[in-house]
Amino acid sequence: MKLRRTFAKAACAAVLACASIAAPIAQAHRFHAGIADISFNGHTGNTEVVHTYMAHDVEALLANLYQRQFDLSDPDDQSVLRKYLDKQFWLADKDGKRLPLRWVGMTVDTDSVTVYQEVPATPAEKIETIHAAVMIDFLPDQVNTVNYTAGGSLRTFGFSARQAELSVH
Repeated sequence: MKLRRTFAKAACAAVLACASIAAPIAQAHRFHAGIADISFNGHTGNTEVVHTYMAHDVEALLANLYQRQFDLSDPDDQSVLRKYLDKQFWLADKDGKRLPLRWVGMTVDTDSVTVYQEVPATPAEKIETIHAAVMIDFLPDQVNTVNYTAGGSLRTFGFSARQAELSVH
């Protein structure tokens, strides 16, 4: 009986040890996705862009690019993300000219990073091309979804390593 109880305790300890090792693996997400919403704000006359990415992915990207940890509540560290985002996400008009995306700000929580941008004094209908390659250079399976609202209709576009740029027409 004493041997059986000792064996049972050892088996329980082994199960708990395995579970504690596997817990971080189970909590890591298996997909990499971002979403951006583009729409015109009639009150301001600006086209607004709101990006949302998984905080863990953004932190891993920046650590990989710059070999250090980032605190996205720090304005200097935010400027690093801003520079990266300006390179990887842009909008162009029918002539192929990039539209001026102005950085409005960002919010960060434990799950997500949300970035706010706008194209001043420009209706969404002026957008011809969307280039959405954020994190595609770092995570080959990254999928970015862009919801584009113009002329009263919503269209959704998917971007990946195979297709980082699309025409909205």
